[in-house]
Amino acid sequence: MRFNFKYLIATVILFLIELFIGFYMHDDIVRPFVGDLLVVIFIYCFVMSFFKINSLITALGTLFFAYATEISQYYHLVNMLGWGGSKFARIIMGTSFSWIDMLMYTAGISLVVIIETLSGKPVCLVRA
Repeated sequence: MRFNFKYLIATVILFLIELFIGFYMHDDIVRPFVGDLLVVIFIYCFVMSFFKINSLITALGTLFFAYATEISQYYHLVNMLGWGGSKFARIIMGTSFSWIDMLMYTAGISLVVIIETLSGKPVCLVRA
């Protein structure tokens, strides 16, 4: 475990952007698409703020988590757990499955991998 201030700053900025989108954007582009793209970047940065983990493993783990969350929406997990009446649970877990969301998560993680590669951070499972 280690602390990385740069990732923490990125996490805070992304969190504030997500809050802004959630509270003030009620359109057909930014809220449904950009929000989903940014949320996986937010999760990635949050994890990287506190743990020194290979960036590709973190990116793939984040993508898997996002996919699992989306699949839980397909099966209406929030209702199965009895949390359907909680607005907070419905916002955090989501309520409707979308293939477009899966695509946006993939795009967000792809952007992470591209940025990390361009910044010179090794993005591979095995180092030579």
